Amino acid sequence: MLLPVQSGFLLVNFDLKTNIFIYTGLASDMARGHQKFQSQQKNAKKQADIKKSKGHDQKAAAKAALVYTCTVCRTQMPDPKTFKQHFESKHPKSSMPPELVSVEA
Repeated sequence: MLLPVQSGFLLVNFDLKTNIFIYTGLASDMARGHQKFQSQQKNAKKQADIKKSKGHDQKAAAKAALVYTCTVCRTQMPDPKTFKQHFESKHPKSSMPPELVSVEA
């Protein structure tokens, strides 16, 4: 017959037949292992909920908004007004693209 005995942080069993203590582990490791696992599961669920609540990726949205591309330097701009200002300041010697002629800067 084994009797569980806790001595500080050690978990041991005492065998009554052979009068021997049998080491079974550390008390803090056993309890903390389960708590750690539960904490990791709770944190994973919390992170998943946060990710769902965000809804969209800001980088992807910003990249999708850059719809105009400069034909000279391949820089992307969000609107035609900015595109025309860029073209006039960065490429004054190049001819203006036809889609920017009617745009007011």
